[in-house]
Amino acid sequence: MTALAAARFGYRCHVFTPEDDAPAAQVTEHCTTADWFDHPALDRFGAACDVVTYEFENIPAGVAEYVAQQVPVFPDASVLATCQDRIAEKRFLAATDAPTARWQSIANEAGLVRAVASIGRPAVLKSARLGYDGKGQTAIGADTTLSHAWSEMTDEAETAAVLEAWVDFTLEISVIVARSEAGEIATYVPVENQHEDHILRRTIAPAAIAPDVAAKADDLARRIAVKLDLVGVLAVEMFVQSDGHVLINELAPRPHNSGHWTIDACTCSQFEQCVRAIAGLPLGPTDRHADAVMENLLGSEVEHWQELAADPQARLHLYGKREARPGRKMGHVTRLSPMR
Repeated sequence: MTALAAARFGYRCHVFTPEDDAPAAQVTEHCTTADWFDHPALDRFGAACDVVTYEFENIPAGVAEYVAQQVPVFPDASVLATCQDRIAEKRFLAATDAPTARWQSIANEAGLVRAVASIGRPAVLKSARLGYDGKGQTAIGADTTLSHAWSEMTDEAETAAVLEAWVDFTLEISVIVARSEAGEIATYVPVENQHEDHILRRTIAPAAIAPDVAAKADDLARRIAVKLDLVGVLAVEMFVQSDGHVLINELAPRPHNSGHWTIDACTCSQFEQCVRAIAGLPLGPTDRHADAVMENLLGSEVEHWQELAADPQARLHLYGKREARPGRKMGHVTRLSPMR
């Protein structure tokens, strides 16, 4: 979707991916398929590009640092390193005075025992790295055996984790914020995100929150973008508590699933905004011309795409992923309605 947005400006995209038949490669002329640490392939890729970005945050930060020696990479590799490590991300948010749930970093089972004694139960144990869509997360309840929770979470390759206090929230929201190299900032309206089995099921734009809560969420997203020295697009995921207090959950420094509705409901989508930001163009307008509900097509649900294509109210987007695994995001459908 970023490649398609870039093509509207006449830009040609070159995709680097370890995956055969990657979705982005299906809509671009140039593709390098190689391992992340194949330096000769990275060298050829960098030499062919004027600017580089990434579309998910589990790319090794060292790869972004390596490519940045040859060509500008946005967001900066330091942003990637911060956002792909929950401990680094929590420390950054604390330094930014951005509110989060109470948390502690954990390096071993004994540390988990101490953290639970301090934070209490219920709580959530999360791996420091490589967690998404509920992967790398374990709930700590009143009857949870901590040794079992720790062994379930970790292996020899990954033993760092964080324990977060359980947040009693009324809804989850996110704000998509874009920032240019010149410091121009644009935000989209806060949206409500509804999850099923830890996977985003639907996004409702706008979120049904009070104007002062929306303003707080918007301000936090802007502050974080400035503190990160962001160039590109960032999703700031948050919890809204019953008293209107907002807590930051996590950050994603790229176009985000909860911003897909902008393709159909806004003049300038989050993907076009990303292209504008990294290419040095003025940022586009973020106002919407409709309210929207975006639903993900997970796993085998994509098999009903023809029915959705026949629905005049459904705006269907399929991702070109080869295998429909359970819970895998295979596409999405957005339905628009007059603005409230």
